[in-house]
Amino acid sequence: MPALTTTSDGFLLHGEPFRIISGAMHYFRVHPGQWADRLRKARLMGLNTVETYVPWNLHQPDPDGPFVLDGILDLPHYLTLARAEGLHVLLRPGPFICAEWDGGGLPAWLTADPDIRLRSADPRFTDAVDRYLDLLLPPLLPHMAASGGPVIAVQVENEQGAYGEDTAYLKHLHHSLRSRDVEELLFTCDQPADLAAGSLPGTLATATFGSKVDQNLGLLRAHQPEGPLMCAEFWIGWFDHWGEGHHVRDAADAAADLDRLLSAGASVNIYMFHGGTNFGFTNGANHDHAYAPITTSYDYDAALTESGDPGPKYHAFREVIARHAPVPDEPGPAPSPKLPPTVVELGRQAALLPLAARTAKPVHAESPLTMEELGQRSGYTLYRTTVPTAGDGLLHFTGGVGDRAQVFLDGAPVGVLERERHDETLPVRVPRPGTTLDVLVENMGGANYGPRIGEPKGLLGPVTFNGEALRGWDCHPLPLTDIDDLPFETTTVVGPAFHHGSFEVAEPADTFLSLPGWTKGQAWINGFHLGRYWNRGPQRTLYVPAPVLRPGVNDLLLLELHASTSTRAQLTDTPDLGPVQR
Repeated sequence: MPALTTTSDGFLLHGEPFRIISGAMHYFRVHPGQWADRLRKARLMGLNTVETYVPWNLHQPDPDGPFVLDGILDLPHYLTLARAEGLHVLLRPGPFICAEWDGGGLPAWLTADPDIRLRSADPRFTDAVDRYLDLLLPPLLPHMAASGGPVIAVQVENEQGAYGEDTAYLKHLHHSLRSRDVEELLFTCDQPADLAAGSLPGTLATATFGSKVDQNLGLLRAHQPEGPLMCAEFWIGWFDHWGEGHHVRDAADAAADLDRLLSAGASVNIYMFHGGTNFGFTNGANHDHAYAPITTSYDYDAALTESGDPGPKYHAFREVIARHAPVPDEPGPAPSPKLPPTVVELGRQAALLPLAARTAKPVHAESPLTMEELGQRSGYTLYRTTVPTAGDGLLHFTGGVGDRAQVFLDGAPVGVLERERHDETLPVRVPRPGTTLDVLVENMGGANYGPRIGEPKGLLGPVTFNGEALRGWDCHPLPLTDIDDLPFETTTVVGPAFHHGSFEVAEPADTFLSLPGWTKGQAWINGFHLGRYWNRGPQRTLYVPAPVLRPGVNDLLLLELHASTSTRAQLTDTPDLGPVQR
């Protein structure tokens, strides 16, 4: 029997009345050295539960390789820490999570197959899901409430109603969880308009919304006449795309809606309690009318900021929760210490294009291969061929690029193509017959929602010059998973290049990397991949977690794709997520 059960209008936990007051915090967006701190702050705000997705694509990056459960992916340890803090857990294993995460959490090796019908009862998809659950669930069963662990409920899929009505698929997932010894309460989660399509008879339905509380709870009650009312994602902020403003929501407004939810007797999961960061290449993208990649920061204007400090919503929500449930009689958390402002000189450089051509083993093909055809999940690909004729003309990229391409002739930059602008053609002057054409393509993040999940990356078709196809391509995958031993020089390098500098730290503390004068690229500190920077904004700093730093000498590495007016970077004590968009 599950520890958490339902009545006609609420929950019972071990037979006693219980209201879920939860907050979302994704372990894979927070440095594991900070999990305990963030969980303590969740309890101090008055939460009795935390919620997390599980990113299939990170845990199983290779269908035949090991299942990853260490470092930032050590979910069993995260659950152990939650239990130690006295918090229950809502587990959302997908397989699809959305979450503004690369590919919605679906692995690239799976979505690369165009014949698989994703998120459906297609046996090719459900067989892969079952293999995933076979690997994921055994290490988690000791952390289920049935075994004395913190997990009291498990979600079946995620907002399936917005994707399509497939009850057979949901039934399969329900059976897959139960047959693998998951005894805990199962639930579905959909926006109110999609409840009919996304619900499963006999399984608790929950809703997602950020406002119009009475109206949306009414829609949930109309769909499900009996059982607990629960908002499984109460949106208190929003995520940012590159080129937009930073989204915020007034704390008093969000707190008033939280009060309405709790006054109605509903349970709630605040999305997000703590947003965290899309470290590395993990951000997703939306693609409605145009492709729109998501920023490195997932601050979300959450109750805890990206660096784990209590924001205005933290205190406002604590006051609201205290009207409806016990709140710990302990002082609220203070902001974390910050590193003193520090300037980093980046005086050593290594050019990317020649390095890529020498060290990244090419795959030769008559026409360019997509990243998926190269077996590449993320990062960059360098495509190289020669142009047999000289003169003015048009380079035409049939099918466009996925997602952003820099074009070079004999090493000189001649233009940029972007998926979001639907670019396919570039006017160029080819200086001589046999000119080397390099195309450096950046995967800016896979679509995380809707029918475009799994769309290919890289060059998406043949390339022509004045109508003649260019053939004989060397395709160099650049996942940038190994960036040790780069051949740095102290002379100035033109074009895409790595830049290295070092700095001293007396005592590690949180800090923020600011790059005024730099254009676009990636940043690492001590080998930890902070993520993408771009002067397009809104985000102007990258969060550096304190555990990434070490006493003494620390290393900063940038991959700058264009150019910089500075040889310096700055570590600041204040984040800058850009101008506000309300």
